[in-house]
Amino acid sequence: MHNYPALIAALKAQGIHSLLPQFTDIHGVAKGKLVPVENLREWVEVGAGFAGPSIWGTGLPRYGARSEYYGRVLPETIRALPFMPGVAHAVCDGFAGGEPLETCSRQLLQKAIQKLKDRGWTLWVGIEPEYFLLNKRDGSWQVADVRDSLDKPSYDLKSIHRNAAYLDDMRQTLTSLGFELQQMDHEDATGQYEINYRFDHALAAADRFMLFKLAAHAVAERHGMVFSCMPKPLAQAPGSGLHFHLSITDAEGGPVFSDESGSLGLSGVGHAFAAGLLAHADALAAICAPTVNSYKRLASSASASGTTWSPVWKAYGDNNRTCVVRTVAGRMEWRLPDPSCNVYAALAGTLLAGLDGVDRGMVPPQPCEQDLYAVAAAGEALPAQLPRSLQEALDALAADGDLTASMGQAFVDQFLAIKRAEWDAFHQQVSAWEMERYAAFY
Repeated sequence: MHNYPALIAALKAQGIHSLLPQFTDIHGVAKGKLVPVENLREWVEVGAGFAGPSIWGTGLPRYGARSEYYGRVLPETIRALPFMPGVAHAVCDGFAGGEPLETCSRQLLQKAIQKLKDRGWTLWVGIEPEYFLLNKRDGSWQVADVRDSLDKPSYDLKSIHRNAAYLDDMRQTLTSLGFELQQMDHEDATGQYEINYRFDHALAAADRFMLFKLAAHAVAERHGMVFSCMPKPLAQAPGSGLHFHLSITDAEGGPVFSDESGSLGLSGVGHAFAAGLLAHADALAAICAPTVNSYKRLASSASASGTTWSPVWKAYGDNNRTCVVRTVAGRMEWRLPDPSCNVYAALAGTLLAGLDGVDRGMVPPQPCEQDLYAVAAAGEALPAQLPRSLQEALDALAADGDLTASMGQAFVDQFLAIKRAEWDAFHQQVSAWEMERYAAFY
């Protein structure tokens, strides 16, 4: 049991007057409200109340006992927000009618993790956020730093110097929130940055990424910019990924994936896990790359920086960034996700697909030892390609009964309905490209 009076007193001693209970909707967007810290017991044991149908993807009705969404605060996640004085952030799990909500993506991940716990295993995840700093000027979206215009802008120090105040604000903000920062760099596209921080166990890593986004939005706005998780805002430049570095340890802390004497430095379990990812990759694309724009990133296209670095083919290889699974140092990098994903759902789907490979003893294809971009340019035979559109990915998810069953039918049904509507809305639009190409052509 929690000592609520003591917790409240400790928060007030820090100058905290309000909590920000935050949950994540099906799109992966943070939602919440401000509530008084004095009622902490209610927020923990009952939850902060929200109108269920007003939240994307709950599947809750407009009336009755299960029409209300309750976000139950997890006291261990409470931490002061440096960009909102007097307010402390708190992660929530979703409940309705007194029961855990089947469409709550955070609890979806917890259920997937339980499958690991039953084996005495722990999943460790390093998440690499890439993002753009944008602004809207004269009615159109542009890179915020107008002088950030190099053809090959990777590691550009001039851009870092011009944006030093923003980057240092990010450093201070993230450090105060408990992030162990590893590096900040200018990425391969103009206006694109990446910030790396220490890995953690899967649930904490997902919670931390949501907190990262919350902080990044606030800091960028403070500097007159927009933090953008849009996967590919620039046509002739690389897009943003959200790579997952995955490793599993057993009950004694020993590596489950790693085997220095094995092919690619992986154990048999590691190879089977990779095989599961590849077998379910088409369906996972819907969860990990969930927008129309995501498939502009997942394409082999020209870039002045040398490559778009995007995974296009279902392959795996030793330190091979042209594959969707890159093995490195006894772990694997899952390169399919982009920052528009719901990180809880993407991690849950990834874990469940890999475990399916382990449980069924799947055998992956031969490791790829080629630059697949070069192979494509030469017109030679390639591995199977990932879905080319959101529609293809959604169809693959709908057809993947095993992954759907393990993720939960309720969540998948809500996800498919919302994303099919998004695809239909996209096809009702007429783009500037279409007007330029077709208006006078015929």
